Amino acid sequence: MILALLIAILLPALTILWFFIMLFSTKPDTEKPVTWRWAFSLIAPLAIAFYGLHKKSLNQSGAAAGLIIGFLLTISSIRFMMSLLAFFIFASKATKFKAAKKRIIESDFKEGGQRNWVQVLSNGGPAAMLAILYMFEVGSVDVPIDFAKRYSASWYAVGIMAALACSSGDTFASEIGTAVGNHDPFHLVTFKRVPRGTNGAVSFYGTLSSLVGGLIVGLAFYITELLIINAEALVVSPKQWPIVLYGGLAGLSGSVIDSLLGGTLQYSGKHRKLGFIVDNKSPDVEYIAGREILDNHSVNLISSLMTGLLLPHIAAKTWALL
Repeated sequence: MILALLIAILLPALTILWFFIMLFSTKPDTEKPVTWRWAFSLIAPLAIAFYGLHKKSLNQSGAAAGLIIGFLLTISSIRFMMSLLAFFIFASKATKFKAAKKRIIESDFKEGGQRNWVQVLSNGGPAAMLAILYMFEVGSVDVPIDFAKRYSASWYAVGIMAALACSSGDTFASEIGTAVGNHDPFHLVTFKRVPRGTNGAVSFYGTLSSLVGGLIVGLAFYITELLIINAEALVVSPKQWPIVLYGGLAGLSGSVIDSLLGGTLQYSGKHRKLGFIVDNKSPDVEYIAGREILDNHSVNLISSLMTGLLLPHIAAKTWALL
């Protein structure tokens, strides 16, 4: 909660600072946001927010937070917005997958998987903060990934995609991994079998799902890049398809980071009477693993931020090898 509140404070502050820098900037290499980009950056997130409310994927506070994050990602680069959109649509589908089975397991189960502002900021906040830094360094512009010629633009672009792919991969892993398979998962820290829904638990289907979730975000980034960036710029730039693979890697590695954090710093116990897996100690709760230090939102935020900061370094050193 504290981390989410910190992001909620920093995002508007950085947005205002960026606005004034863009308003008075005279940098010749910075593309100023033109009318169509501002219009699209306002209309697209608004449409998605209304869609999320209609489909009950977002509540009112979640829609408001999504508007801010969607605007920041769109005004910085259309590729970021489409990556967010892919995450939102497919993660929402994953959340609703076999809902009846998850209703029995999860104590905080919500019909339709409605996300509030804390959940939206935990999953999209790190990407939005990196998008603001992207605009400070690069401007509101879409350019191909090229670490040799445009290191900053490439670093931030991969970081933003990776942060979103991490959130997508983790959502796929938890939502699909919990509902699929006939055996209980293994705890990544204790290596013991634990009940479904335990923080830090991993399974074959969950791990595979995290890879798929990340690949979806990377693919959305890549397709958008092919559609909106000038063909001549793409021809003289390095191959762009590796971004899909880095999306898959971000989804997989982000899910592992999330499981390690959740398995050590997040409490897991089973309610003796209700059978739910819970995150808080109680006389009626049987301890399974972890400590009561972080909650699920904090774990999601930290894993997304860590993945968004680590993947660009990996991509910069390995892109040319693919």
